[in-house]
Amino acid sequence: MTLFKNALVAAIALLALTLALANPLGLPTGQARTLGLVLFTLSLWGTGVVPGYLASLTFLTGVVILDLAPPEAAFSGFSSQAMWLIISGFVIGEAIRSSGLGHRLALAIGPHLSRSYGALLLGLMGLAMVLGFLMPSSLGRAVVLVPVGMALAERLGFDKGSNGRIGIALTIAFGAHMPGYAVLPSNIPNVVLAGTAERVYGLRFAYASYLELHYPVLGLLKSLAIVWLITRLYPARCDVLPAEAPAEKAPGETGRQIWLLAVLLTTLGFWMTDTIHGISPAWIGMAASIVLLLPRVGFMGPAEFRKATDFGTLLFVSGALGLGAVVKDSGLGDVIAHAAAAALPLAEGQDFLNYLSLSGLAMVTGVFTTIPGVPAVLTSLAAELSEATGLSLDTVLMTQVVGFSTILFPYQAGPLIVAMGLTGESLGHLLRMTLSLALIVVVALLPLNFLWWQVMGMF
Repeated sequence: MTLFKNALVAAIALLALTLALANPLGLPTGQARTLGLVLFTLSLWGTGVVPGYLASLTFLTGVVILDLAPPEAAFSGFSSQAMWLIISGFVIGEAIRSSGLGHRLALAIGPHLSRSYGALLLGLMGLAMVLGFLMPSSLGRAVVLVPVGMALAERLGFDKGSNGRIGIALTIAFGAHMPGYAVLPSNIPNVVLAGTAERVYGLRFAYASYLELHYPVLGLLKSLAIVWLITRLYPARCDVLPAEAPAEKAPGETGRQIWLLAVLLTTLGFWMTDTIHGISPAWIGMAASIVLLLPRVGFMGPAEFRKATDFGTLLFVSGALGLGAVVKDSGLGDVIAHAAAAALPLAEGQDFLNYLSLSGLAMVTGVFTTIPGVPAVLTSLAAELSEATGLSLDTVLMTQVVGFSTILFPYQAGPLIVAMGLTGESLGHLLRMTLSLALIVVVALLPLNFLWWQVMGMF
């Protein structure tokens, strides 16, 4: 397998050099070089022949040296709100772990979820789905759930690297992120789509109609598919945990846990009401992190902070965010989208084929632009695609949700990488899941979703 991956990367590197130097596609020089560098970077991320952070550093350095985009675009990931929400996630997660609060919460919910391995994963998925309606950030949801899930894995005797612990980690990572695509304010791409559609076409998406259209299949059925897939790829058994009282705590330790719980509930309250006060979840998380890092009243010193913060994950995510920004800044995203749209078999009266083609267009675009970049690139093409297919503008726009909620490679969705990084399990398990889940979506869920849209009068 390693030999195959190395050969694949070498072949793509040769293709990238050909695109960049010979420019057989006739692109502007900057776009040709950008495409070559992007393809090479995607091969490194997709195969894992080098660590993700090294691939990101290679991409960012290449962009600057070759002058393919301004440094502020290449390194925009470091200034993005997502990056600071990740950092706050590391701090909050470590505080929950080190204080013993995660273990204490695991004691409370363990007996209710541990009746079987399947019931355990379904319960954790259900908790994540409920939080999807309460918290506007998938990273925030992961920050809350990961310490509890890992403490629960420890109680059940699942060691690091075991199928049971990996299964819990994957359930939380995917549960905190994937169902949120079906809830309008819950994930960033949804918000980008809604904002761009309103700015370009004057369309406003209603919360209830968006939920009714997407949640039955992309929310409920996909979540069930995720749990089923994890139980097949990472089978395990667990014993029913007895209901037991937490061990006696020293008064000071109990007081610190109560203080931490108060900080977390306050943070959660601000996250849930962000549409009222307008403060980004990232800055709410950072404010909470500052409190948790303060001397004497906080929960960790400099050494604990360095240990809790995974700099490699930060570099990996910043590279993925920077790639999307560079592709957009260079105009390459529009070129790829237009070329793909021209190659699609779009025609009036072929609703199912048009639906599959437009959903596939969003999937492929997400490979190059990452998921948040899909609506930014494709929304401007929606009127043209609507005319070519005879579908309503609203239907064409909604196919983007089907496409960008189908993730082929983990680097496309930073929250998946971060959530898995918080669990301490290998990021390699994500690729196995994303490819397997994408196959289920294409074979089963896309046709079911089309039937549901017919019931809803979209076709």
